[in-house]
Parts: sequence; C-alpha cells; structure tokens
Amino acid sequence: MEPQEGRKGIPSLLSSQGECIATNITQLIGWTPLIELRNIAEKDGIGARLIGKIEPYQPLSSVKDRSALRLIEDAEEKGLITPGITTLLGVTSGNLGIGVAFIAAQKGYKFIALMPAKLSLDKQILMRYLGVEVVLVDAVQHGFKALLDRVEQMKKDVEDVYVLDQFTNPANPDAHFRWTDGEPAFHNILGIGPGFVPEILDRSQIDEIVTVTTQEAMDMARRLAREEGLLVGISSGANAAACLKVASREENRGKMIVTMFSSGAERYLNSELFAQVKEECVNINMTF
Repeated sequence: MEPQEGRKGIPSLLSSQGECIATNITQLIGWTPLIELRNIAEKDGIGARLIGKIEPYQPLSSVKDRSALRLIEDAEEKGLITPGITTLLGVTSGNLGIGVAFIAAQKGYKFIALMPAKLSLDKQILMRYLGVEVVLVDAVQHGFKALLDRVEQMKKDVEDVYVLDQFTNPANPDAHFRWTDGEPAFHNILGIGPGFVPEILDRSQIDEIVTVTTQEAMDMARRLAREEGLLVGISSGANAAACLKVASREENRGKMIVTMFSSGAERYLNSELFAQVKEECVNINMTF
C-alpha cells in the first residue's frame, strides 16, 4: 500500500486563507513534530542521531487519536454506523478509548469502553469525564480473552452496537499508512498488550525485534523527562530504550534512527512510573 497524503493538522490551519480556527477538534488530528535527543545521545556516547516523533501533540495527547479517527471514519464510509443511533464498543487499555471518546462526543455517538480492572486509573477518569461508559473486566486473573468474551456478550445485549476492534480492523494500521511514519510475558508497559499479537500485524515488515524490560522502559521515560524535558509515557520509554540499543551499534554510527513517543506522561500519574515522586509529594504534604 502506498502512503497517502498526510493529515496536516494544525499546520493546515496556519497555511489556510482567512481565520485560523478549527471547525471541530478532529481537524487538529495529524501532523506532529520530530525532536532530536541530543543530551541522551551525547551522555551515552552514541554516534547515531536519535529522533522522536512527539505524538503527545495530538489533540488528546496520544498517537491513538489517529487510529480512533480512522476506525470511526472507515465505519462511516462503509455505512456501518450512524451518529445518534449506533453505540460504539471497544477494548482499550486507555489511550485508544480516550481518542474514541472525544471523537464520539464531537460526532454524536455513545461509546462503551471495556478496560482491564485495576489498571490505568488516570485514563478511566478521563474517559468517564468525557461521558464514556467504562466497563471493567478482570483481565489480570482471567487473561485478555476475558475482555474479548465480554465484547461478544455485549454485542448480544446492546442494541445497534458496533465494535471498534483495533486488533483485527485494517483501518487501524491504515491510519498510519495514510497519516504517519522472545517469549510473551506479563509486563507493566501500558498500551503494549502482554503476549498478544494482533492479527493485523504484518510480521513480514519486521526486520528485527529488540526486547526491552519494564524497568528499562520506566528508566528511559524518566531520563527523557530529566535530561530532555520530555514528558512521555511508559511505551515511549520502551521505544526510546530500544532505539538507544540499536543506535549503540557501530554499524549505525552516523545514521538517523527515528522512534515514536506515543503519549504524554500525565496519563500515568497513578502508575509505577510516578510511584516514587508521588510518594515523596504525599509525604511532604503530610508534614503541613
């Protein structure tokens, strides 16, 4: 598939004639900037250029804004959903759900989000704040299949429901064609399903898999904040950690290596990423 003309987002407003005012929030989805991680590269003695694409610049601060819009627009183009009638249903760990939530609100759809219980409290709060019905499922004990089983049950129980399936719907990766650039085990890198490989993943396009531990992802996310001033999430830390490993190879000296910063750090205030500083802040405030 050939890449399509990208959504220009905010630059499209700045280059337009007349008022630079978006007609609705979905018009802001698209363009995001690249940034070079010079401080980290210099400190680690990396000979390659490390570049990150800052997807927190999306309207609701996540790369999943792109996917959410395409999943909905694709269903609309096929006549599968109608605003004010169709109820959208989707499984999410948070960011896709938030992306669907603000687009559904703008377009006039009801949205029900199925989420793993005891995870992503910040994202649960945001979705409820956006008017989403959030249904929690014990996926930690019963596995990812518990979420999919609940979807099948709700398809029978909810009238005029349409499932926004990010794991099987080709419209999900199509969003990136159009608009962007070991053994399975449990981990705490939110947004990356543990041990789950979606059927829309084309493995023939993968040259190499670079493994990153949860701790490496957390440490790198914190480094990005303290050394580069970038507030990004846990999966962004994982991407940057993998990028750093590849950049450290002698054969990559002088090359440009680009990765994705998928979401902003504020979505993870109640996660392990912020656990230490959160405890410090709580303890300091208790002295007053």
